Parts: sequence; C-alpha cells; structure tokens
Amino acid sequence: MDKRKYLIGDLMSYKKISKYFLDNSNVSVGDTITITKTDIEYKGILLDRNDNSEDGYIVLKLDSGYNIGINIENSEVNLVEKGNKPKIGYDNKQIAKSDKKENISIISTGGTVSSIIDYKTGAVHPAFTAEDLLKANPELLDLANYEVKALYNILSENMKPEYWVEASKSIADDISSGSDGVVVAHGTDTLHYTSAALSFMLETPVPIVITGAQRSSDRPSTDASLNLINSVKVAKSNIGEVVVCMHETLDDSSCLVHQGTKVRKMHTSRRDTFRSINTEPIATVKNDNIIINSDYSYFKRGKRDLRLNNDIEYKVGYIKSFPGITNELIDYHIDKGYKGILIEGTGLGHIPDYIVDSIKRAKEENIAIVMSSQCLYGRVNMNVYSTGRKLVDADIISGEDMTPETAYVKLCWVLGQSNQINEVKELMNKNIAGEISSKSSVKNFLN
Repeated sequence: MDKRKYLIGDLMSYKKISKYFLDNSNVSVGDTITITKTDIEYKGILLDRNDNSEDGYIVLKLDSGYNIGINIENSEVNLVEKGNKPKIGYDNKQIAKSDKKENISIISTGGTVSSIIDYKTGAVHPAFTAEDLLKANPELLDLANYEVKALYNILSENMKPEYWVEASKSIADDISSGSDGVVVAHGTDTLHYTSAALSFMLETPVPIVITGAQRSSDRPSTDASLNLINSVKVAKSNIGEVVVCMHETLDDSSCLVHQGTKVRKMHTSRRDTFRSINTEPIATVKNDNIIINSDYSYFKRGKRDLRLNNDIEYKVGYIKSFPGITNELIDYHIDKGYKGILIEGTGLGHIPDYIVDSIKRAKEENIAIVMSSQCLYGRVNMNVYSTGRKLVDADIISGEDMTPETAYVKLCWVLGQSNQINEVKELMNKNIAGEISSKSSVKNFLN
C-alpha cells in the first residue's frame, strides 16, 4: 500500500451522523468554517477524523495550530471559505535544483517528527523517511536544494551512543561534500543528548540544526512543519555551530534556537518543551526573520574548518542520587569495568556521606566520577558542606553548570580522548562547546 494513501485515504473520513450533518451544511474537509453553539463560536479549517472515532463530532484546526473536537448537537455551521482537502505529497517533477539556492542536507533518525499514526490503534510508529518529510512539507522546496537520507528509523528512546558516532560521520561527509547546512530530524526524548554529542564531536563551518516534533508529521496539528521549515532557515543562516530549533510557544508563531549543549526537554507534551538551561537562546525565528540575541556569543559560518573527533567511551554509567541509595550502585559499575560514572547529585552536588568509600574505591580503580545536580539550574559547588568537601578530597570532578545529560555525554567523549584521570579532569573542567558558562545569572532561571 502506498504510504501517502495510507495517511490520507480511507481510514480518514466522517460517517453516518457527522457525514449527514456536513453534507446538509454544504461544507467539506479543507473548508474554513464557523460552527456556532449556544454561547460560543469556533472558526477553523474542517479536518478529517480517523475511522474509529466516535460519531457525532467534527474536528477543526484553529488559528493557534491546535485542533478541537466539537459535538455537532445543537450546532450551526457556516462556510467562510472553500478549501482543498489537506494531503501529503507532491509531484516529483517539482524537485528541481537551482544554483541560486543553498544546498541543505536533511538527515532523518526517526522519532515523532518522522512518524505516522496507526489510525486503527492510535499508536505512533517511526515510518517516514527523510524524503517523506520533504514531501509532507512542500514549502521547503522554495527555500533550498536538498539531499535527503534516513540514517535510522527509530524512536529516540532507542538511541545509543554508537549512533551518535555514525551520525557525526554522516554529517561530516555531507559537509565535506558541499552542504551549506545540515538539518537532523530526531525524536525529542533524547534529542538533547544527541545535540550535546554532536557539539563535542564536530567543529563545523556551517549550521548543524537538530529538530523534532511533539506530534507526528501526519497529524494536522503537528508541530513538525514549522520546526522543519524554521530549521532549514537556520541551516541557511550565519550560525556556525550545533543548535536545536524547536517551538517557542504553544501556537505556530515562532521557534527558538538553542545551543546544542545548553538545551533540555522540560515537558512531556507541550510544543514549547525545549528550554535553554543556565543561558539564553541564541536566536528567535519568526516568519522570515532570524533575530539573534545580542547578548549571545556564537561561532559564525565559515569561521572554523570542519573537524571530526568522534572517539568516545561507551562504558559510562549514569546514577541518580536518592534517599536510600546504597554503595551497591557505585560498586556494581566498578565491578563491571565501567570507565566513568556521572552522578546526578542533590542540591550543590551531594550524595550521602556513606557513599564516599565507594567513590574512593573508584578513584583507586582509575574510574572518573563527575558530579552534576538534579536542580538543573545553578552550579555545582562541593566546597560548601562537609560531605561535598569529602567528595572533593576523593577527586570527584565538578560538572560545573552543565545539565546532567550534557555532563554525561561529555564524560563519554572525554574518556574517548584520554583515560588518565588528571587529563579527564582537565578536559571536563574546560569549556569545549559552550557547555560551561563563565558565570551564572539569576535571569536565566527566571526566564
């Protein structure tokens, strides 16, 4: 079965009561309508519903970009403007390259941005390819020439560090082949791990933009379209580093550009889930404008040569401190031959003092341990309380103001460069890709 037919074909239709109601109102899917109930009026584009939806309702796409289901009982419909049924696809003949356009690579790794809905079960599956993303968003054709490929087809919870290595190599190959910018479509759950990994592995002369979606690309309410379009705009911009481009607000008004090592997913489902942590976004993308934050310093296009360094250590553990944590968790990683451990400590960077003996044992085994904070905002400081000072004496390494995820990724990368504790400590405390701020500001927390 043709995939695009599956997306828009027989599984999407009104039936019985709803179909009779719409036919009598002389409106059809794609029309802009108003529907008036006793005390409220809604205006939007009439959308299809999936085949197993409850009858007696219609769905409108509002100007905000969100969908709303409306019970048709005691409702009156008026046509505002005739429209065409939304569809996915375009004529392949439209893909004509132009010497006047930039050459942009789109790499798909899967995730919700590259997914479709199984309308019989409601489950989301990673089924789109990078080419399908382009076909689903024909507006992109006006912005650039494209080379598209699907590197993986996985949901992002299945991402592995070895995939970061493969992605970095693929991106480097595209840049070496003449890409003016790269867009990576990625699942949102682990997107910030990948953006951090690519930031450490690649020095880039062109923008590398990671983007995703909270709603799958075949949904009329998807946020993938705006994120992809704005990501391509950023990929054409003067920014020469790894960034994340995602929705700024709940509606479809703008996106933010976040530094790859200072961004985190902060909500399970909101469109504006990604936030810059301990810093401000690099820029805002609104309409055709990329508004750079005047206080932000970033690498500009063409200021660095392409450099790939994707050697990493895979045996790095990630442990979250909690009331009742035991030495067993640390000892397990030591016994299993792990080369490094990231601890997500409490407050300023604490774990119970009875864990210190295991930390000392790790030091004796030449295992690097880095301390981050569950608080996310602020900076690790193990010199304030007695337990923290014991950790410093045991040579635990401060994660400064890095997010735990970035500190974990950096430790994987640093251990790929050296297994000597002194060198690991030096590199972990060195600002490599903007992951460590020179100072903390309360305004970054309040914003």
